[in-house]
Amino acid sequence: MPHVTFIHGIANKPPAGALHDLWLRGLSLGGLNLPGQGVTSTMVYWADVLHAAPRDPFAPTDESLSETELGEGTHGPEIPHEFDSAEERAFVEGLAAKLALADDEDAPAFVPADPALERIPIPWLLKQRMMRVLLRDAHHYLFDAEHEPRPGTRYRVQTEIRRRTLDALQSAPASGPHVVVAHSLGSVIAYDVLQRVADAPAIDALLTLGSPLGIDEVQDRLQPGWTRADGFPTRTVRTRWVNVFDPIDLVCLLDPRLSNDFRRDGAAVVEDLSVTNAGSWRHSYEKYAGQPALTARLADLLRD
Repeated sequence: MPHVTFIHGIANKPPAGALHDLWLRGLSLGGLNLPGQGVTSTMVYWADVLHAAPRDPFAPTDESLSETELGEGTHGPEIPHEFDSAEERAFVEGLAAKLALADDEDAPAFVPADPALERIPIPWLLKQRMMRVLLRDAHHYLFDAEHEPRPGTRYRVQTEIRRRTLDALQSAPASGPHVVVAHSLGSVIAYDVLQRVADAPAIDALLTLGSPLGIDEVQDRLQPGWTRADGFPTRTVRTRWVNVFDPIDLVCLLDPRLSNDFRRDGAAVVEDLSVTNAGSWRHSYEKYAGQPALTARLADLLRD
């Protein structure tokens, strides 16, 4: 029986069950009804590791993102400012500079890797808050930061999320193709576990959406395990890795293509698939899931 393991991305989310239903519904609207085709699925849910309480499943998720979606405070979560190492300082300061994060609302907006693309047509404050969420969540995961989302509940972020991901991968049915579908920072989690955790089981294929894996600072934190010439997770991904991106999705904007950064023995093997999501808010999972090109690729992967 084919099986899909979903891994969600940055920002707060609805409760686990509601989020899983939303992901299935998104694919169904794109033309792929997984339950109707006998495909089972699970969701690796980790929003509660960083957020005090789940957001309302009926809250807006696209152009009018709410504070509960992006994090506490007017400008989003605080950027880490106390560092345990020079590497941590370099990560935070380097990525913050690339994301054009500043306290000044008049700070220049950053532009896509392809200068021919227009600047992102959404308000600076929303952009700034979203980039703070990306930086905070990526930092906490990649540096295994200790975080207390609720009084009396503390996690080592990477340790806990790795455990949940590994449990989901190991619990998947043994028969039929097993595909991991990972959105946003979920793609970093998927890659980290598949490439760098010794107990990670093999899967059949990987599908990443709106991935920040192309960012240099992220890649630096995936060493040992990642190299540009041989970064494909060959041991655990049996067949294909398809990377779907919108070129002006804020989260993957700096470097949306992964085929040049995750090679196998020097050869480009990742399939980069460019799509155009609707509206100004391009990072939404629902918008990716509704792309016929994406659902066609996922259907293919489940048949391989």
